[in-house]
Amino acid sequence: MDRLTEYLFPKQVSTFAADIDNLFYFIFYSSIVLFAIVVLGMMYLAVKYRFKKGDEVRLTSSKDHSNILEALFFIVPLILVSITFVWGIKSYLQMIIVPDDAIEIKVTGQSWFWTFDYPDGGTTLNELVVPSNTPIKIVLSSKDVLHSFFIPVMRTKMDCLPNRYNVMWFDAQEEGVYDILCTEYCGTGHSQMGAKVIVMKPAQYEAYVAELGSDDENIPLDELGAKLYTKKACNTCHTLDGSALVGPSYLQTSQMWGQERVFDDGSSTLIDDNYIRSSILEPQTQIVAGYQGVMPTYQGLLNDRELDALIAFLKSLQEDSQI
Repeated sequence: MDRLTEYLFPKQVSTFAADIDNLFYFIFYSSIVLFAIVVLGMMYLAVKYRFKKGDEVRLTSSKDHSNILEALFFIVPLILVSITFVWGIKSYLQMIIVPDDAIEIKVTGQSWFWTFDYPDGGTTLNELVVPSNTPIKIVLSSKDVLHSFFIPVMRTKMDCLPNRYNVMWFDAQEEGVYDILCTEYCGTGHSQMGAKVIVMKPAQYEAYVAELGSDDENIPLDELGAKLYTKKACNTCHTLDGSALVGPSYLQTSQMWGQERVFDDGSSTLIDDNYIRSSILEPQTQIVAGYQGVMPTYQGLLNDRELDALIAFLKSLQEDSQI
């Protein structure tokens, strides 16, 4: 069973993952058995009692039903459905009732990345860090459209809606790095809206949260910008090789530094530090011609040093392309 589970499903990491999988297998194998009984039985009877050449044409027996068979057709499905219902309710209640001692982490979805806010301060993008063997309460909301937050190894998923909060929880039993997916189509960058949940030992988690963001203070600005390019999900919309994606390539922007950039309303501005800062914090005010205005604001997600770092990173691309 363990090998079959690994073949069909991701590994079981949360406390209730095994129960969810077992319920699936119960329904799956029950369906196979019922299918075999009904379909193979029909095939057998069709072959055994088929009309053969030379058979005498006659009326069938006057016996038109069997009380035993009719009872079985009712009782067996009733038993299977009752087991599934009770098992399902038990599993559902286990998944929605959050333990009182759970650590609460705020998750915000927007096109096309996830933001994680921790109870003691600190924010990460596309990396959810949690301790093992500890209940984690996830409070979900969206800044724009409908998303769906899914962690396959935890067997837990919840819609992420604007203007309301949804709650889910899990308790990871094994350290490791696992995938987070958005399972509700949310626009052109939907397939790239992935993240990771990093499960570490409780002591490591405490140290990580305490130092969250402190390491960035000593990194040179251009190196920090290169780190933020991935960490803040800039790479989901902007490439580094000059090709167009959802938004203009960073390389193209760096090569046009000091030149005019034309917007969809016919206006233009000089590509400089102020333009980059405005594009990050107020992206809807200046939409580049030929692109859609889908970039979310990073207001509140980046501090001044991080904004300076992204600008320095863009400038470094220009210098690298000239070498």
